[in-house]
Amino acid sequence: MPTPQILYVEDDLSLGFVTKDNLELRGYLVRHCENGKDALAAFKAQRPDVCVLDVMLPDLDGFSLAKEIRQLDAEIPIIFLTSKSQKEDKINGLRLGADDYLTKPFSIEELDLKIQIFLKRSKVSAPPTATNTYYIGNYLFDMDNLLLINGDSKQLLTKREADLLALFCRHKGSVLKREEILQEIWGTDDYFAGRSLDVFISRLRKYLKADERIAIENLHGVGFKLTVGNH
Repeated sequence: MPTPQILYVEDDLSLGFVTKDNLELRGYLVRHCENGKDALAAFKAQRPDVCVLDVMLPDLDGFSLAKEIRQLDAEIPIIFLTSKSQKEDKINGLRLGADDYLTKPFSIEELDLKIQIFLKRSKVSAPPTATNTYYIGNYLFDMDNLLLINGDSKQLLTKREADLLALFCRHKGSVLKREEILQEIWGTDDYFAGRSLDVFISRLRKYLKADERIAIENLHGVGFKLTVGNH
C-alpha cells in the first residue's frame, strides 16, 4: 500500500517546516502549502489521505478551503489547526465538516495520534514490514524491530528510515536511481519527496558512521549506492 499522504496548510514558515519535518520522520508523505489557493490546487492535483488546515490563511482561509474540499470529497478527514480557542470557531469548523480540531500550540504526538485514528478509519496504512535481517559492516539491521545494532549500541529507526535502509541493503553495491528510490519509498518523485530523501540519507549516514568502511555514495544526477569497503 502507498505511504499515507497529508496535505498540510500553514502560512507560518517556521512552524510549517518543523511540523512537516516531524511528520515525515514519523513516516508520512507531507505536502505543505502556505496559502489556501495553493492548497486547493494541490488537493485537486493529488488527493491526500488527510487534510491538516490552519484556519488563518492568506488568499483563502481555512474554513473556506474546507468548504471547497468538502464539495470535492465528502469523506476525506479534515483537522483544523488554529491559535484561536473560541467556541464559535470550533462550532463553525465542525459545521463545515471538520473531523477534529487542535489549538496552537499543539504537540506533534497529539497531531500524529489524530492522523493515525483517521487513517485507521479510512483503512489506509503504510506497507507491512518484511521479515528480514541484514548485515552491514559491523552492524546488524533487524528490520522486524526497526533496530540498527552495533555491539551494545542500538538505534531505533523510524519506519521510513528502516524501509530506505532495507532498500539499500537489498541492492548493496548497486546504484539506485533517485527516482526509483522516491517511487519505492515515498510513492512519488516530486520536489517535496526529493527534499525528504536527502534528509533521510543524512540520517542514515549518521547512524552508520561508527564503521568507516560503510558509505552511502551520492552519484550526482543519478542516485545513491551503499558500499562496504575492506579494513
